[in-house]
Amino acid sequence: MTQRIESSGYLLSSVLSPEQELIDIRISNGVIAEIASAGSLTPGASVTIESAGMQLLPGLVDLHTHLREPGREDAETIRTGSAAAALGGFTAVHAMANTDPVADTAGVVEQVVRLGREAGYCDVYAVGAVTQGLEGLALAELGAMAHSMAQVRVFSDDGKCVSDSLVMRRALEYVKQFDGVIAQHAQDPRLTEMAQMNEGIISAKLGLTGWPAVAEEAIIARDVLLAEHVGARLHICHVSTSGSVEIIRWAKARGINVTAEVTPHHLLLTDSLAETYNPIYKVNPPLRTNEDVLALRTALADGTIDIVATDHAPHPRESKECEWSEAANGMLGLENALSVIQESMIENGLSNWKTIAERMSYAPARIGRVDASSGHGQIIKVGVPANVILIDTKIRRKVSEMKSASKSSNNPYIDRTLPGQVLYTFLRGEMIVANGELVRPL
Repeated sequence: MTQRIESSGYLLSSVLSPEQELIDIRISNGVIAEIASAGSLTPGASVTIESAGMQLLPGLVDLHTHLREPGREDAETIRTGSAAAALGGFTAVHAMANTDPVADTAGVVEQVVRLGREAGYCDVYAVGAVTQGLEGLALAELGAMAHSMAQVRVFSDDGKCVSDSLVMRRALEYVKQFDGVIAQHAQDPRLTEMAQMNEGIISAKLGLTGWPAVAEEAIIARDVLLAEHVGARLHICHVSTSGSVEIIRWAKARGINVTAEVTPHHLLLTDSLAETYNPIYKVNPPLRTNEDVLALRTALADGTIDIVATDHAPHPRESKECEWSEAANGMLGLENALSVIQESMIENGLSNWKTIAERMSYAPARIGRVDASSGHGQIIKVGVPANVILIDTKIRRKVSEMKSASKSSNNPYIDRTLPGQVLYTFLRGEMIVANGELVRPL
């Protein structure tokens, strides 16, 4: 544990802004109090953070996180998951609805938000279910959740697809009245029955039932047309194929109000890892081909894909330490997301930190309709709440299971060397992470 620092403020000296300018920043009374050229500000009563050359970014916002509480506290709790988020540089996360009970009522989404506030590591926003019990039949209490204390604006049956076209249409129509968005898990259930991995050469070689790309692409094609028809907002979760990218690119060119996300693991890992038969690499949608990975990177760089979302999906050991066919889908993502993005996008010359700030902070906050007064997704300037992070981009570190805040260990990057580390996370001026460790113990 890092010793807690009590102070009237902090001076971040000689840090790199997202635009790569060397600056000093003073944090005081929870907000950005001063910004000046490097070396211009004196400490005064502020605690100086030894931060020369570190990368400054706005606090990250994750639109797609599984915190498992209520119901699956053996895998994760809102407290442990939000702590993992803070270590990864996230100051806000959206908790998906596939809990037990399902977050399909005002009571459950309010419980999720309340537990996030009590934990205090980052802000937790609840995602409401689209349908009752995630069963895909009758709409959940969308209006009640939207007008509850939780102020839900993102609705998703993630983990399952809203496969019925009429139900999807009604959901899109309903959320228009309060500027909500339907986040679709695009997976045709009939085309993916018993599917175990990406359909292709490797699935045939291994004798595992394939998950075809068209199962994702067909749902996206249907839903962008539905969104156009009713004039609603649509968000596509965890895009994983080159064909999906082309459909989304076509829809945007047509003026359809669609946004999309990609996960870090789909930007780095490929279906070749299934040859290890290690269930840590089993995920939904599955890891795809190298050609898909390259198409996703290009789409993220050019804005066809709007954001990075972790799809952090913790599971207890018994759900992963078993045969591939019996293992649960999902990977941890919060703590290493930014390092994976640095490797796959920055170090490959496909993007820069200013663009990453857009893809991992500004845009997800806009899509989620996060209130600007929270400070999330805001450009770093004087007067805004101090939700900021500092990254040592020069570090190369070996990922260790033992250093995780998550209750689960299904981390596909264990023993992999990744670049960069979030060393400091500030939430409205409070230091949550210092020197890469939580200031307050779990």
